[in-house]
Amino acid sequence: MSVVKINVLSVPVEQRETLEKRFASRAHAVEGSDGFEWFELLRPVEGTDSYLVYTRWRDEESFQAWMEGPMKSAHQGGAQESGDRPRPAASGATLWSFEVAQQAAPKDA
Repeated sequence: MSVVKINVLSVPVEQRETLEKRFASRAHAVEGSDGFEWFELLRPVEGTDSYLVYTRWRDEESFQAWMEGPMKSAHQGGAQESGDRPRPAASGATLWSFEVAQQAAPKDA
């Protein structure tokens, strides 16, 4: 079964727009990765300031290969012309890992 990785990002209210713009500008950055199955950026509605970055992978090995390759490269790059990297929009991050134990889809899918 697939594995799910949820990156929990603590994002101050004043940085929400910045975070969402950065994710929008990276659109399609992960979709071509071997073993990638799904991505969602979940915006908090109430009760938390944490965004959830949900990704689903065929297996742990696929996720690790992406982490050590394309993701690592993307986060090491992106420096501005002045040589300074933009400040992170999130003030903290935690990675949750899950295995899919059961799943269901709509009957028509």
